[in-house]
Amino acid sequence: MDIVLDSIEHKQVIGLLEEHLADMYATSPPESVHALDLTELKQPNISFYTGWEQEQLMGCAAIKEINSTHAEIKTMRTTQLARKKGIASKMLTHLISVAKERGYTKLSLETGVEDYFAPARKLYEKFGFLYCDPFADYKPDPNSKFMTLE
Repeated sequence: MDIVLDSIEHKQVIGLLEEHLADMYATSPPESVHALDLTELKQPNISFYTGWEQEQLMGCAAIKEINSTHAEIKTMRTTQLARKKGIASKMLTHLISVAKERGYTKLSLETGVEDYFAPARKLYEKFGFLYCDPFADYKPDPNSKFMTLE
């Protein structure tokens, strides 16, 4: 799989991001949805990556710089075709490598508490992420779990 820095212009990528947002709003209360839309993902402090096998989109993930030592994972998503094929692990491995290359000493994320998010939490736990208090601009939220990797 090739993982590339993406400008979010490809039709498959836009479709996956729209699916991601729809699922987040269908799963969590609106005030607890922290997923970014297309415009927000194009902010200068966000690097957005996509994973491809030939011409087929397999997944996406972003890294958002909070400060010079701390970044956040955003928009981790795999396509239906890519589920249970290790694509999320490859995307997460890539983000951790990017974080190390940039000198971040902490990589954090927010995910949901619902059963829908259990596979994501299990993946992050497998990579050594630990549960933590809210970080950056997040506030305590009964519908959110916060995790970090130092």
